[in-house]
Amino acid sequence: MYSVAVRRDFIANHFLVGGDWGSENFPHAHHFIAEVIIESTQLDKHGYLVDIVEIEAALNNTIAYFRDSLLNEKPEFAGLNPSIEHFSRIISEKLLVAINPPGTGSFTVKLWENEYCWASYRKDF
Repeated sequence: MYSVAVRRDFIANHFLVGGDWGSENFPHAHHFIAEVIIESTQLDKHGYLVDIVEIEAALNNTIAYFRDSLLNEKPEFAGLNPSIEHFSRIISEKLLVAINPPGTGSFTVKLWENEYCWASYRKDF
């Protein structure tokens, strides 16, 4: 199994809804790290799983959309608590459209909320 990964950091704001989480119920910022991991047994004709430049460009564009924003106001979070679980899935869905890896494998977005806590979303392709 081959793996390729790219990480980017960014700051975004959110507040949690639907429960009593104290200060988390009020707008606050997190310094997120988004880590994209693509795995497959197949390489393309150039010996790449996916060109890292392509992954970097897609991740940069996706992160730019969320950077310095209030996640609760983004249409992708309508009706959702903006948890890192939902956020990792939303980032993954945007990236899969932009990257469209060839063959079959798995696509994972691991989203770090701080240096100790993360959530991830994995999808087979």
